[in-house]
Amino acid sequence: MLYLGIDLHAKQFTVNLRDENGDVLLRRQVSTAGEEPRRFLEETTARAGEGGYVAILEVCGFHDWLTELLPKCGCREVVLVQAEQRSRRKTDRRDASKLSEVLWVNRQRILAGLKVQGVRRITPPTPLERHDRRLTQLRRNAGGDRTRTLNAIQHILRRLNLAQHCPTKGLQTQQARDWLRKLQLPSLDRFEMDYLLTRWASLDDHRQALEKQIAARSLKSPQAQLLETVPGVGPFMALAIAARIGKLDRFPAARSLANYFGLTPSCRNSGESDQRLGSITKQGSVLVRFLLGQLVMHVLRRDADMRTWYQRIKKRRGSKIARVAVMRRLTVIFWHMLKNNQPYLAAAAPKPKPSPRRPRAAATVEASSSASAAAAASLGALPPDPRDLTPVALSEGEKETPANHRRRKTKSGRSQPSALRTEPGSDARVASQQCPILPSG
Repeated sequence: MLYLGIDLHAKQFTVNLRDENGDVLLRRQVSTAGEEPRRFLEETTARAGEGGYVAILEVCGFHDWLTELLPKCGCREVVLVQAEQRSRRKTDRRDASKLSEVLWVNRQRILAGLKVQGVRRITPPTPLERHDRRLTQLRRNAGGDRTRTLNAIQHILRRLNLAQHCPTKGLQTQQARDWLRKLQLPSLDRFEMDYLLTRWASLDDHRQALEKQIAARSLKSPQAQLLETVPGVGPFMALAIAARIGKLDRFPAARSLANYFGLTPSCRNSGESDQRLGSITKQGSVLVRFLLGQLVMHVLRRDADMRTWYQRIKKRRGSKIARVAVMRRLTVIFWHMLKNNQPYLAAAAPKPKPSPRRPRAAATVEASSSASAAAAASLGALPPDPRDLTPVALSEGEKETPANHRRRKTKSGRSQPSALRTEPGSDARVASQQCPILPSG
């Protein structure tokens, strides 16, 4: 068996071929034009004989055509890896030689599908997953282009001090668009404004067409249907995350999925310094991290348990770290949802706690009234309370006169607290616990 290392570029790729003993058999550059790649791979197949050959190459933005061509030309297995770090002495020949050496040294573990320390192997997506990834990336690009177009229109209005004359609060209304078309501007600004308005309308049509395709593709994906049960997740977000997760079997634990999307903290631990954690690694899909950042606020509004957990971290570490923690926890929840085939269950808002002052039961009130009456009977008749503002009743046969009115008002004094009032018709008064009033003698 032969081991082929390929360093791919746009116009050519550099190859390094080793035999079973690790000796280099071939070093050269192959043009990517025409039939040159196919011709070289067929020659390699003939040289390898019955054992065949295994190829390894680094991931890049245009490697799809080569990974599809290699199996057709006799390659037994294609190993796609991602570079961990960039060398300070980098050339195409050295990169191809290093790749072929890594493949030959770890050939047994790589061919067995086992993990190799220091080699980040990438699982090539299936044709359906590649289609969904491209579709969702086009939707993300259309949204970014639309935002930049709106910002350019806003810049023209602010530069000419015309933003405050807009008939609506924002620009994304039909009335605002009609106003922009009729707005009097200098010739060059009018030319740019017409171009931006045309581009805006074209991007809206393009985005609507993409959303229709995304909605149709999302209905055919069981993983996307499960992810749509999360609060705030629509077809676009669900399909984008599901297409980049792919087969869940390649993630043995929930934390592996969080690490795959680059949401785990980096570290530089050595010796006694074993807690030197840094920011998140930001490896993996940039689009998924962007979507998770947008999803955090929707989940916090509708999930009470997640909001409580977020607030605890926010008090201790700040809002930014708390939001990243929620993003990582969401990936863990996604793993469990897809593993157990269960929808997302948002916790309801907690019920308000009862007031500490609870109304006393009727039996307690009657008991306290009986105790108050017994205490008043034991104390006997008490002098009038100067705090009592209730008017003194007239005696039988007595007429109401100004003098009697003043006398009764003077005798009544201030109002008596509710806890000290007695039943009507009783001349006894219950003393307060703080300041008891006892009869003289």
